[in-house]
Amino acid sequence: MQINNTYRVVLALLFWVGNGKLYAQQKITTGVLVINAGTGGSSAGIQSARMGVNTIITEPGTWMGGMLSAAGVAAFDGNHQLPSGIWAEFREQLYKVYGGPAKVATGWVSNTLFEPHVGDSILKAMAAREKKLGVLYQHHFIRVIKNGNQVKGAVFYRGISKDTLFIYAHQVIDGTELGDVMANAGISFDVGMEASATTGEGVNVPATNNIVQDLTYAAIVKDYGAAADCTIVKPAHYSPAEFDGACTDYYIDNSRPAPAVDAKKMLDYGKLPNKKYMLNWPTYGNDIYLNIIHLDEKERAIELIKAKEQTRRFLYFIQTQLGYKNLGMADDEFPTADRFPMMAYHREGRRVKGLVRFSLQHIADPYHQPLPLYRTGIAVGDYPIDHHHKKNPAAPQHLDFFPIPSFNVPLGALIPQQYQGIIIAEKGISVSNVVNGTTRLQPCVMLIGQAAGALAALCVQQRKQAAAIAVRDVQAVLIGSNAYIMPYVDVKTANPFFASIQRIGATGILKGKGEPNAWANRTWFYPDSLVSMDTLAKNIAPFIAVGEGSLQNTHLTIEGAVAMLQQFAIAFPSQLTALTKQLKTNTYRSTALTSSWKKWGLKNFDLNRPITRTELAVMLDKTVNPFLLKPVDHSGNF
Repeated sequence: MQINNTYRVVLALLFWVGNGKLYAQQKITTGVLVINAGTGGSSAGIQSARMGVNTIITEPGTWMGGMLSAAGVAAFDGNHQLPSGIWAEFREQLYKVYGGPAKVATGWVSNTLFEPHVGDSILKAMAAREKKLGVLYQHHFIRVIKNGNQVKGAVFYRGISKDTLFIYAHQVIDGTELGDVMANAGISFDVGMEASATTGEGVNVPATNNIVQDLTYAAIVKDYGAAADCTIVKPAHYSPAEFDGACTDYYIDNSRPAPAVDAKKMLDYGKLPNKKYMLNWPTYGNDIYLNIIHLDEKERAIELIKAKEQTRRFLYFIQTQLGYKNLGMADDEFPTADRFPMMAYHREGRRVKGLVRFSLQHIADPYHQPLPLYRTGIAVGDYPIDHHHKKNPAAPQHLDFFPIPSFNVPLGALIPQQYQGIIIAEKGISVSNVVNGTTRLQPCVMLIGQAAGALAALCVQQRKQAAAIAVRDVQAVLIGSNAYIMPYVDVKTANPFFASIQRIGATGILKGKGEPNAWANRTWFYPDSLVSMDTLAKNIAPFIAVGEGSLQNTHLTIEGAVAMLQQFAIAFPSQLTALTKQLKTNTYRSTALTSSWKKWGLKNFDLNRPITRTELAVMLDKTVNPFLLKPVDHSGNF
C-alpha cells in the first residue's frame, strides 16, 4: 500500500490469526476519508486535498469515476450550459484529449460523450496532482468506526490479501453508490417512493413503497469493421420478443408503445468517439429491475449476473435481429475477463434523512417556499426529472413530473440528522424520491461531491462538525473554485462579475427567473436588465426598509442605490466597509465612490440613470456585502 509521504499518519502493524492464516492490520489517521472513488467521491477527495487537508479516498475497484467510467455511463446528462467547478475542469480535459467540444458531441443523448477509460485517466491525473491526496484501490468497506453517534473512521479489507486497514478521520464522506456507509453507521434513511400525499409533490404516487429505479449493466461495444462477425453465443432464455419495440426495425406487438427511433438512431443515442457505442437503452432495452440495496457485497454480485445477462441478450438482439454483427464488446476499455464494466449503473440507493429534505417544490418554485433553501445552494443541476420504471410492473407507470427550471441543491441535504463525523455525497443525499431523478445525474453528483469535500475540509480546518460550519463559508469556498451556487445560465464563470452575482443571488435581494426548457432547463439572472423598485423593496426587506418615497421611480437609479447604501450604513454601523461609512457623511458624488466604481470594472457613473442588476449586485457586494451581513441557517433563514 502506498501512502503519500506528506501525510502525518500513524501506522501500526498488528497481526491476527484467522482460518489458519496470518493477516496484517494497519491503522492510518487522516483529516478526511472518502469512501469510494465514484463520481462524487472523486471530486470530494480532490476538493478536500486542494484545501490543504490530508485526504484519503478508498476504492474497491481500480478506477476512479464510478458511474461515469467504471459503470460505462460515459455520457454526461445535463449541465452543459452550467459548466463550473470540477465538472468544468473534467470537461475541459475531455476537450483537450479529443480535440474540442464537437469531437465529444458524438451521440444525441448528451453533448459530452467519451470513452470510459479516458474518464478514469483524467480523474486519476487530477488526483495525482494533489500532494495531500492518497487513493487506495482494491479496498473494500467493512464497517464504520464510531463512538455513539460520532463516526470516527472505517475498516476495510484489501483485495486478495484480505489485509485489514483501520482508517481514522476527522470527517468521513459516504461516497458509495447505495449509501452503504450511512446504513452501517445506523443513520436514518429512506428507500423507495413516497406517496404524493406525504411529500405534497403531486406526482401521482398513490402510496409509499420501496420501489427504486431500474438499474442497468451498461456495455461499451465497438465497430470492428463491416467484414467482422462479432456475434456472441446465443444467451440462455433469449427471445427477440423481449426487445420488441426498442426501435422501429423490430416492432411487432402493437400493444407496446410505438418506438420513435430506428436501429441506427437507437445506437447513435450513446455513440462515443472512436467508433464505440454505449448500450444503456431504457425502452425495451437493457434496463432491469433489481432492488439489491439491502444485500451484502457477495449477494449483490450474484443478483447483478441477471443484469449482465439482460445486456447480453440485448447485444445478441442487436447483432442478429437488427443485423449489426460487426458490433462487439470493446476489447480496449475495461480490465475484465468478460469485457463488461466493473460495476452496474445504479440510479438510486438509500437517501439520508438530512437536516433538510430537498423536494420538487423547492426546484419548481424556490422563491416562494416556507424554507428558502435556495439561499443555501452548493451545487447546481438542469436536468429534468427522469425516472426509469419500465421494467417493474409494480411501479407506478404514470408519474406526473411537471416541468422544472435549473436548480441548486441545499447544503443541509448532505448532513445527516443527529450524527456527527460523516457527510453524505453521491446519490445518498436528502432528497425526495422524485428529486433523485435529477440530482442523480453525473454533473450534479460531481458538484455535490465537490461541495462535500469543501465542507469536510472546513470541518478539519475549523475543528467543527459539519452542522456547525457556516453555510456561507462553504459557499464562499465553492465560488472561489469557480463553482456555481446559483444556477444562472446567463452569467458564466468567465464573467468578471460572476462571484458578486452569485453572492447577491444567494441573499435573495436579486432573484432569478426559472424557465423549464426540455432537457436543459434554465434560470436567468438577466444581468443587463434594470432593477424594479417595488420588487427590490420586498426582496431587500430582511436587511433594510425601503421608504415609500423611494418607490416613486419605476426603476432604481444609481443615486437611489447610493441612498440605499447609506441606509445599510445606519442599520449595520459596525459591520460595513470604510467606503460605506463614508457615505453616511460624504456627498453622493464622493470621489471615493467614483473611483471605486471604476475599480470594480463598472462604467458610466451617472447618478441619474437607472442601475442594472449587475451593477447593483457588484455595488452591494463590494460595499455592504449582504452575503456575509446576515448568516443563514440550513433552512435558508437569516
